[in-house]
Amino acid sequence: MNKAAIKDGLRFLSKTSWRRLWNMVALYMSYQVTKVLRKPVQWGMPMSVSFEPTTACNLRCPECPSGLRSFSRETGNLKSDFFRNSIDQFHSTLSYLIFYFQGEPYINPKFLDMVRYASEKNIYTITSTNGHFLNKENARKTVESGLDRLIISIDGTTQEVYEQYRKEGTLASVLKGAENIIQAKRELGKAHPYVVFQYLVVKPNEHQLDEVQVLADKLGVDEVKFKTAQVYDYEHGNALIPTIEKYSRYKKNSDGTYSVKGEIKNQCWKMWHSCVITWDGLVVPCCFDKDAQHRLGDLKDNDLQTIWGSKSYTQFRSKLLTGRDQIDICTNCTEGCKVWA
Repeated sequence: MNKAAIKDGLRFLSKTSWRRLWNMVALYMSYQVTKVLRKPVQWGMPMSVSFEPTTACNLRCPECPSGLRSFSRETGNLKSDFFRNSIDQFHSTLSYLIFYFQGEPYINPKFLDMVRYASEKNIYTITSTNGHFLNKENARKTVESGLDRLIISIDGTTQEVYEQYRKEGTLASVLKGAENIIQAKRELGKAHPYVVFQYLVVKPNEHQLDEVQVLADKLGVDEVKFKTAQVYDYEHGNALIPTIEKYSRYKKNSDGTYSVKGEIKNQCWKMWHSCVITWDGLVVPCCFDKDAQHRLGDLKDNDLQTIWGSKSYTQFRSKLLTGRDQIDICTNCTEGCKVWA
């Protein structure tokens, strides 16, 4: 573990109050009791929440509803006053706040104001960006906002490879954005945000895995993470499925078809410790419900504590305990599977 990662871990620990720690323990214990009893037991409040700043995006990535413009739900931007009112309800038990679901967060003009508000509540904050909006001004504002972790998607080390997945994207803009963030940290004397290059491994870019690590080291990026890619049409193969088995979520069967690796187990830690909130306040189970089809509540009508313990949530948890393979968003998901690279 490098020095930057140690500092990042210590920064998270510095924000962990006794109340938040006790909430983590309660969540974990209720999940363990659930696995023993085979019925949902829920103690505590979500320790991790993903809040969606926007559904808009400047790119057209082929496996992303934002990029494909394929949502059936309404699109829009998270309103800062609604965000503040929501966070005020549950910030005391919240350990992680992820400013991402679908869309590009920096498109929301109030995004960094919301990050700053969460940081003032001493919550560890994370966002994921395609890196095209990190000009010098935004880079400086990002550092000043108190953002703890910045994930920058970089899926190739040359423009030719990069644009095969990041449609309409410009690699040079992403690299310049990373440089701007690192320069702003240096000028302001800050160790945060912890900067991560996230590399979505697909067949067109799998030959550049070593090169992206070299590039990250050259720029001063703190970490490179390789991520397996979810594809929707995988059964008969897909041009994006990598040939390096370690980085593929799918295996080729003897009949030539493909299936998800591993067994889908009737359990899911995410459903006990986290949730996702769309830009307009809908509460959904997790980040795999990209079109918000499984709506478990609405923050415009009820507070999160009421929704978290509601009949709808209990029924959803009960369903995955007995037949998770019957829930559409679970069948192409990494959570709960026995074998994953």
